[in-house]
Amino acid sequence: MSYPIPNSPPRTLRAGDTVTWRRTLEHYPASEGGTLSYVLVRSGSQIVFSATADGDDYLVEVPAATTATWTTGSYAWQERISNSGTVYTLSTGIVDVLPNLAAATSGLDTRTHAQKTLEAIEAWLENGNITAAEYHIGDRQIKAISITDLLILRDRYRREVQASAGAPRSGRVYLRF
Repeated sequence: MSYPIPNSPPRTLRAGDTVTWRRTLEHYPASEGGTLSYVLVRSGSQIVFSATADGDDYLVEVPAATTATWTTGSYAWQERISNSGTVYTLSTGIVDVLPNLAAATSGLDTRTHAQKTLEAIEAWLENGNITAAEYHIGDRQIKAISITDLLILRDRYRREVQASAGAPRSGRVYLRF
């Protein structure tokens, strides 16, 4: 079975998966000897890889063994073409590298920011859990937020968690006939 090959870098990829895409560059055909390369940068790390020529197109294929070594998180990427000493940036973007669940250990926390924050707020509201009291939300700490503000934040994060889970929104619906 063959899978269609996308024509652009992915927005998300999973560490430990093979990542493949094809690039057709009208002004820089691969048959003319250019080198298409990608640079991914994340705080303190840089990943560089190149495409191979496939006729006039470029084929990018990063093996699973290579992506398995990538740290999860958001990376800024840059697509560059070079030929005979000239180098041009063609495009840039962001890619999110997701954790490799097949290699996960019991210590992997797959909760979203919204889920973690909601749990911390609810723990503080329910029993004054001191670990929640030290939890940071942006530039504020829970122990320094009024109960009224905590209730507003709790409701906001509940909606965000429900929306990310695909749950229907609760609340009033107004209709006019």
